[in-house]
Amino acid sequence: MSILISSTISSLFTSVNWKSCKISRNLCYKICFCKERCENMILYHGSNIEVKNPQIIKSRRLLDFGAGFYLTSDYGQARKWAIRTTDRRREGSPVISVYNVNEKDFESLSLMVFDQASKEWLRYISVYRTDRSASDSFDIVIGPVANDQAIRTVNDFLKGRFTEDIAIQLLLPQNLKDQYAFKTEKAISILKLVEVKYL
Repeated sequence: MSILISSTISSLFTSVNWKSCKISRNLCYKICFCKERCENMILYHGSNIEVKNPQIIKSRRLLDFGAGFYLTSDYGQARKWAIRTTDRRREGSPVISVYNVNEKDFESLSLMVFDQASKEWLRYISVYRTDRSASDSFDIVIGPVANDQAIRTVNDFLKGRFTEDIAIQLLLPQNLKDQYAFKTEKAISILKLVEVKYL
């Protein structure tokens, strides 16, 4: 397994051995790499339909981490996704598909982890929010999801209204939830559907 914790922009597309990386205990626990290992983790996908067989579908919208199947460890965030997706598509019903992931399944995957809204995170999502042809070799990318207020800050940064430093100063105080982008079929194969919850 290789895991990259964001450090410098020059290393954004280079994997390193996760054992040599520094990672907060909180996030470490979330992705099951702490000494007191959790055997399983629960992730949520909010949409207007139940998703029993996840697929990587290229969206017409530019997403933070590019094409992928997006999940979160926060139920409230998944609920927002479900309601907004249903409103945007004007069909279906808000539903949350719940998945289980076993820690051992991460061992063969390449991960990129942003543990907070950092300059590297901002640069990474800037690439995917401006270039449809952007790609990388990560199986899973984990990091903050921009809420409504945060996305306005990101858009202002992309338009040149803010410097990186100012953008990060505005983003850090916000309580940004997490998102997991499963970007390859190999990554998606480790997801096990647990249940489906209609809202």
